[in-house]
Amino acid sequence: MERPIHDPNSSDCRAVSGVLARVGDKWTVLIVATLGDGSKRFNEIKRTVGGISQRMLTLTLRGLERDGLVTRTVFPTVPPRVDYQLTELGHSLWKPVEALGAWARANQDEVAAAREAFDARNNAAGHDGADARLRPPA
Repeated sequence: MERPIHDPNSSDCRAVSGVLARVGDKWTVLIVATLGDGSKRFNEIKRTVGGISQRMLTLTLRGLERDGLVTRTVFPTVPPRVDYQLTELGHSLWKPVEALGAWARANQDEVAAAREAFDARNNAAGHDGADARLRPPA
């Protein structure tokens, strides 16, 4: 069966691209995985998702809230307590994120071996493994 050719300028493709840009983001994947087992406070998420800055965590959580994947609940305490949790839509994303994580863990050795083989072939041929089109001019 022949696959249809999609016009990248169609409203459907642009909409899908926007959603994929959100859900395919490294930080989104890690945050959704973290929230998969229940609500967490900001600093709990920050500790669990190593290497994320406070600003990036804030921006990512706001984007996830805007897209309907996360809810933010503020409790009137001193200091205020804020919890984040996945919405029903967010939980529907959590399942494929978990599957992707399981695939990555199961195949990490094979991917590492493929990278080493690629780098060895390209280094032997005088290449550094990086795509020459992506390098800045000398």
